[in-house]
Amino acid sequence: MKLRERQWIIGAIFLLITFIYQGRLVQMQVFAPQWKAYASRLTEETETLESARGLIRDRHGEIIVNNKAGYDVWFTPRKCKTAGGLDTLALADLIEMTPESLIRAFKRAENYATYRPSRIQKQLITETYARISGEIWRFPGVEVRRRSIRTNPLGHASHLVGEFREVDQNDLESNLGYRLGDYKGKSGLELQWEATLRGKQGTRHHIVDIRNDYREPARSGMLDTLPEPGIDIQLTLDLDLQAYGERIMTNKRGAIVAIEPTTGEVLAMVSAPNYGTDLLTGRDRGSNYDSLINHPDKPLFNRTLRATYRPGSIFKMVQGLIAMDRGVLRPSQRIACDRSIIGCHGLHQFDNFEEAIVHSCNPYFHEVMKRMIQDGSTRSIFSDAHQNLGNWSKSVRKFGLGTDLGGHFPALRSGSVPDTADYDRMYGRKRWAYSTIYSISIGEGELLTTPMHMANLAAILANKGYYVTPHAVRGSAGIQRIETEISSRHYDAVIRAMSMVINTTDGTGTRAATPGIEVCGKTGTVQNPQGNHSVFIAFAPAENPKIALSVYMENAGAGGDWAAPIASLMIEKYLHREVTQSAKEQRIIEATYPFPDKAL
Repeated sequence: MKLRERQWIIGAIFLLITFIYQGRLVQMQVFAPQWKAYASRLTEETETLESARGLIRDRHGEIIVNNKAGYDVWFTPRKCKTAGGLDTLALADLIEMTPESLIRAFKRAENYATYRPSRIQKQLITETYARISGEIWRFPGVEVRRRSIRTNPLGHASHLVGEFREVDQNDLESNLGYRLGDYKGKSGLELQWEATLRGKQGTRHHIVDIRNDYREPARSGMLDTLPEPGIDIQLTLDLDLQAYGERIMTNKRGAIVAIEPTTGEVLAMVSAPNYGTDLLTGRDRGSNYDSLINHPDKPLFNRTLRATYRPGSIFKMVQGLIAMDRGVLRPSQRIACDRSIIGCHGLHQFDNFEEAIVHSCNPYFHEVMKRMIQDGSTRSIFSDAHQNLGNWSKSVRKFGLGTDLGGHFPALRSGSVPDTADYDRMYGRKRWAYSTIYSISIGEGELLTTPMHMANLAAILANKGYYVTPHAVRGSAGIQRIETEISSRHYDAVIRAMSMVINTTDGTGTRAATPGIEVCGKTGTVQNPQGNHSVFIAFAPAENPKIALSVYMENAGAGGDWAAPIASLMIEKYLHREVTQSAKEQRIIEATYPFPDKAL
């Protein structure tokens, strides 16, 4: 047989086989209605399997943030059209929507994709799901999917924990694997630790019919993957102390921050007024958010990290330490209380350093800073100030003021420690002198701090010269010991004075006295046009301190009136686990903003 004849025979065989296959396909799809109907009823679906989000626990393992079941309703337009439509009035009533809102949701779903599911109702509670689960099958294209809802049932530490809500367009475009309808941390620790808490979603591929009923695994389940749960994080917070702080700060404006001095672990972060994070989950999030954002007391504002206040008289201890380190002040040295230079209060006249701390003498510390800034080295008060203020500012920043304190709280404002460049911008180069800026000598003027910075300052004093990076999550990386580079011996005089502030009859912080505990503290009264802020920092016990804290009470007057007794209650609660000062506690709990003109 010739080669050309063989080629014709082989080609004919292949052509015959092709005709046979095509004929069979036509027969199955056109002339065999049972196969055509079966194929139209089946489709492959990919179901996302949510991973369990990691829990948030306190330092003792108590759960602060947990997960609970919620149910979303999804709609696929293609399936509805294939099945001939559905009863929108009945569906709206079933899933707790108005007919108008349901129609709008349908239109959004069609505009998004006719062949992919879109969520039309979110976060139905378990009781609602139990009621509707047996009826959903009647509505083609509609399905209910279970999802986890984040819950902080007691509402503690809401500002620190942060918000967990639906992803936005930026998240979808971030290439981090988020899809429409996913949720993620949007602020606080929920955002900061998102990668740890999130886990990894799984997928399940299966065949469903037009009623969305499961028929069989797709490809025998070979493509399915299991979800990987998120990892729990353990906070350094003491939940009992946090809860107590929130209780006594009810109906007030201000903040409490407590730190364990030797470790930098934050024991409590109370921003008042507080709010419950559960208000910002679920279908009522929008209305709740509008109510909170427009509230005059600004409950969403995290005062522990974001509010900047002047440090007031508390800053005098920093002034004294820097001056002693530079040799321009001795603790025994007395300075006249010259009230013609700057105002003061009390009957003192000629204090040494410790007495000046106890009496919070303004002229004393005006003179202390003057000796550092206007030292006569250049024979020009302008050149002296310009030359010396920069070194002073560097020394202040070594106390953590004007810094991010190591960066473990991304929302933390650094505050302000003014330097030469700042005053040059304000007044012009060498057109200012100490007489222009002296208000910073007593913690006023351009100095700004947050309650976190002031609690950290209390920890520095407790540690006699260093702090450990403040942090709120156990196992955080980058924790360091930071030295102020001022000799620990200079802190002895400061600590003695802080004890006298509370334990002597003429001290300004006597209301911080705590049964069975030697407390060391310092009051501050920070000037404010709407009413002075009451401020107090402290640590306890005096020997081997276990807690250091700051208290800010907005528009509450003198530091000894309100902030000092609150610190006393927090210290007793943490060290003794219960509070015995019932009269003091009742007075604080009953006090509300705005505070009385005079302390009771």
